[in-house]
Amino acid sequence: MTPSPAGLIITRCTVLTHDDHEGVGFAEDAAIVVRDGVVEAVISSAEAEELTATERIDAHGQVALPGLVNCHTHAPMVALRGVAEDLPTDEWFNDVVWPVESNLTEKDVELGARLACAEMIRGGVTCFADHYFSMDAVAAVVEECGIRAHLGEAYFSSQGPQGREKSLEFALRHRGAAGGRITTTLAPHAPYTVDDADLAATAELAREHSLPVHLHASENRDQAEASLARHGVTPIEVLRRTGLLDGDVLIAHGTGILDRDLPILRNASGRVAVASAPRGYLKFAWPTTTPVRALHDLGIPVGLATDGAASNNSLDVWESMALTALIQKSATGDPRWLTARQALHHATLQSARAVGLGEAVGSIAPGRRADIILVDLTGPHTQPVHDLAATLVHSARSSDVRTTIVDGCVLMRDRELLTIDVPAVVREFGERMPALLDRSHGKRIQEYDT
Repeated sequence: MTPSPAGLIITRCTVLTHDDHEGVGFAEDAAIVVRDGVVEAVISSAEAEELTATERIDAHGQVALPGLVNCHTHAPMVALRGVAEDLPTDEWFNDVVWPVESNLTEKDVELGARLACAEMIRGGVTCFADHYFSMDAVAAVVEECGIRAHLGEAYFSSQGPQGREKSLEFALRHRGAAGGRITTTLAPHAPYTVDDADLAATAELAREHSLPVHLHASENRDQAEASLARHGVTPIEVLRRTGLLDGDVLIAHGTGILDRDLPILRNASGRVAVASAPRGYLKFAWPTTTPVRALHDLGIPVGLATDGAASNNSLDVWESMALTALIQKSATGDPRWLTARQALHHATLQSARAVGLGEAVGSIAPGRRADIILVDLTGPHTQPVHDLAATLVHSARSSDVRTTIVDGCVLMRDRELLTIDVPAVVREFGERMPALLDRSHGKRIQEYDT
């Protein structure tokens, strides 16, 4: 009996592979067979010649990587790209960002999410973890454009119990939506905006409903020191005493994680991960970065992220990968850490694990969802290739991504977006900008005072 055609076969490419020891390698002149949105096999191109498929992509000269995961962002904040520049953190929040965010409508969030998804798809991101407001609009955009997302409705204690309840309701209603491409989380903003009672209640809801938690904590050293001075505990110790470390938790940033926090994270009974977005830390002139090496030694995955475009100016995870490798060399004083291969591991499998999808995506292997990007290395800036991992991390750019595939569906082919009309989004955004940027009302959604 002749087997039925595969949905997609990608041929004549080099495929990034993972081993059982957190290493990466490359299979040359390989083919990827995709059926029903899942990788069925990685075989030689010669073997693939005998197979039939609904669609074939000749990826000669290209490298197939697992789609990148943006482990912490605020996608709709692309609307604020460049409006709050060259400011310390407190002024950035209080004088610009939180006043402007008080103007946000659900339509603004939708348009921002649409533009952000277009930017991420073009940059090889196939999944993002978002933590924002009006997340029904973001979920609708995700379903429409075909990307994968891990979504949470953010809340502050200043909203009263309604904020926490809305976060739970969103998580339960959208869990498993978009054909399984949407996973959900509870999303308290941070220990400095959500009190201990709310955090403890969130931990209980997470246990009751088998939900993870995604929040900011120990974002920078000032927050950790302010928490110690005011409350006698670090933000990480707050997470422990409120029970959040007993469940699955994704901590955004963590550049303020102190040595005293490391045993707490090591002994956490839940699955703990950290998302690192190094470009923003440089912009804010924070004195420390995410302690990737110390967390690695504890077995805690560190996923790569961009944060929102209001602080990072881009949603380029490729840049986060390169910066993480470089900054870790500087921070540790060791040119052997991180290597390019380690950086690729962080960008792929570790990032997938950080958002709880380590068994579904993050590698190109049989049984994994077919979230795949094809990277063109024929440009002058990537030639010659002596070390393929180093070329990918330190020479290639996000603009070298030619094709982006999620669940076996092509979302971008040869740099052409297939699911989002960017010019239409930009036109509509332009009409809404005057009202969105108005700060004359004197309101803000929250006070930054750690």
